[in-house]
Parts: sequence; C-alpha cells; structure tokens
Amino acid sequence: MSDQIQRFLFERTNVRGEIVTLERAYCDVLDRHGYPPAINRLLGELLSAVALLTDTVKLDGILSIEVRGQGALSLLMAESNPGGELRAIARLAEGTDLPDDSQGFRDLVGDGHIVITLDPKDGNRYQGIVALEYDSLAECLEAYFSQSEQLPTFLRLTSDGARTGGLLLQRLPNDSMNQDDDAWERSVHLARTLRSDELLELDQREVLYRLYHEETVRVFEPKPLRFGCTCSRARIGEALLSLGERELREVLAEQGEIETQCHFCHTHYRFGEAEVEALLAEPDGEGRTLH
Repeated sequence: MSDQIQRFLFERTNVRGEIVTLERAYCDVLDRHGYPPAINRLLGELLSAVALLTDTVKLDGILSIEVRGQGALSLLMAESNPGGELRAIARLAEGTDLPDDSQGFRDLVGDGHIVITLDPKDGNRYQGIVALEYDSLAECLEAYFSQSEQLPTFLRLTSDGARTGGLLLQRLPNDSMNQDDDAWERSVHLARTLRSDELLELDQREVLYRLYHEETVRVFEPKPLRFGCTCSRARIGEALLSLGERELREVLAEQGEIETQCHFCHTHYRFGEAEVEALLAEPDGEGRTLH
C-alpha cells in the first residue's frame, strides 16, 4: 500500500474525484502520541480528509481542518501542504476519562464546529466554519461544501488504526462540459457500494476499476504523501510571544530559560534569556500581549 493521492475525472461530465490511502504517514503520526484506538481512527479519517481537501482546492499553502468539540475530545486537527506533508494532533478535555473503543465521532466530540483554514503563500487567509450537525466527519464536511462552496460532494472516509483512506467526488458547476445528465447520481450510487476493506487494502486503480469499469475514467499521476512537520524556531517563537511579555519574563526569572516542544512532532526547543529578549524586541513582539 502506497501513501498517495490519485486524482481522476469522468470524461465528458462535470464530475471529478480524488482517492487517498495512507499507511506510513499515518503510523508516523500515531507513533508520536499515545492516543486510544477510538481517537486513532478519527485522526486517520481527518488525515485522509485534509489530504483530499488540499488536493481538491489546489492551494499553494497550508490547509488545516480543526474539529472543536465540547465532549471528551475537545480538539482534532490535521494539516497539509502542497509538498504532500501531513501532520495531526488530538486533545482530550481536562478531567475526562479515556474513551472506549466503541465510541464514534459524535460520541467523542459532542456539539461544536469544524474550522477549515486556507493559508496561501500569497494572498489572504480564509476560514470556513460548519456546525457539527451530523454523526460522522465525512457528513459534516459534505455539508461544508454544500453550504459554503455550493459544490455537491460525496465523501467516504475510513480507518482501522493502522491504515486510512478516503474517496471524494464532486459535481462541478460547469455544465457545459457535461454530456451525461445521470453521471453524478450514478457515480455516487456506485461509490456507496465501496467497502472499507476495499478502500484500505486494494490498489487505488483497482478500486476505481471495480467501481467504474463501465465508465470512461481519466486517471492522473498519483502524488506521494508523507508525514512532515512545519515547526521551526521562528514559528515556536511566534507562539511564545502569544503568551505575553509578563508571563515570558516570569518563566525566565524562575527557570533561567524557556523549554517547549512541538505538539505535533515532539521536537524540543530551548530559548535562553537573550533569545527571548530578542523576540520581545522585534517590532511586533515588544510588549505584545495576545491572551
């Protein structure tokens, strides 16, 4: 099984799709944390989703999906960039028991919302928000595309704790290319027959052949995916500044330095007094108190 995403489209229609499978990248995420199996599965679904959305919107920048809930699981977050690097994290609410293996998406997150952030290298940052009104992550993201982007979307996500995969179909608004009025309904109907084990175990082209061997499907070159973290001293420094000057100076006075780590990859960073003073002396840093 290769870690990759494959784009495809149905000829002479306005229907396009993406299929993604992850194993090594998924394991690299889980190996850095000790989450219970129920959360591991949800993180797998979120990793597949963020890869699919990044390739769908063709963003030259960073795309992140945050699930913010009021249940035992307060945060699920995954991030992807055009280089095919993925990372993800989960956070349990304080004072909650570890979830058991039978709990699903809404059982764990409760009420809340999903925040989708597009942060391009050039241009303005964009955020879209959708309420958690459905029982699965896939259904919530389908609602986002329907409400915010006006794009009919079918999304299938699955994970078994060792592998994860996803299938996305969209009907584009350009009807001039469509010569098959039933293409959307037919492609979605066939996609609903796909079993989780097929999506996780079979080669992507074999999945597409099993589903759509009677259709004319154009398949593009797959894009490799991998785990990768975008943390750096500069980005960690920006995060430290958000604590505010008073708190930073209090930690320095007590410990002589500030030690922290990236929550995604667990890389450790140490900032001595001179480095912290340099951060605070920057034009956007001095006296900054972003609480």
